[in-house]
Amino acid sequence: MSDKATAIVIDDEGQIRKLLRVVLEERGYHVVEAETGKSGLVEIATRRPDVVLLDLGLPDMDGVAVLKRLREWSHVPVLILSVRESAEQKVAALDAGADDYVTKPFDATELLARLRAIQRRVPDAEENAYFQTGHLAIDFSSRIVTVNGREVKLTATEYGLLRVLALNAGKVVTHSHLLREVWGPNATEQSQYLRVYMNHLRKKIELPKSGQKLLKTESGIGYRLMLAEEK
Repeated sequence: MSDKATAIVIDDEGQIRKLLRVVLEERGYHVVEAETGKSGLVEIATRRPDVVLLDLGLPDMDGVAVLKRLREWSHVPVLILSVRESAEQKVAALDAGADDYVTKPFDATELLARLRAIQRRVPDAEENAYFQTGHLAIDFSSRIVTVNGREVKLTATEYGLLRVLALNAGKVVTHSHLLREVWGPNATEQSQYLRVYMNHLRKKIELPKSGQKLLKTESGIGYRLMLAEEK
């Protein structure tokens, strides 16, 4: 990294913090440690980091509570790093504003790849009115979607799903978030709608022979629109 990015690690386990410091500093990050949720929030407010790695099992407050407090005033990318593996816990963290979720023990290569993905500033895509990843391109101003330069006709619902995924490209978008954004607040339990439309969308924007998979299913949690740099 040309300029050192600041990463704040909020975890009460000293060995985990030490391991993360080694992994991150080797990749050029400046690392700041915090042992509690409250001290972590203070560090974030003071240092304005580029990314936050947050454990859920903190001694003073639950990590999801930290996340909710943080999202009241900051959009800093947050990667959850936790031993909690259930889909319900992952969904709760992602719905509270996490950008991604990695379970412990973790693979350092995967962790770094996830960090790179959430640090890409994709949410500005709609402001710029254009988004592209691999063979897929979206012109938000005209609502035109192209695959390999050819326009693809999407229904209003399919376009709505793709828009939400594109604005959060590289991140996991939960089932409930997609349902709420596309169908409204009363549809969050209607996951069968989502499966049907995601299958339709996948058939229209994927190129099976290209070897590049754009839509990734996160089983029991949601979907991720992959960025071209991700494998």
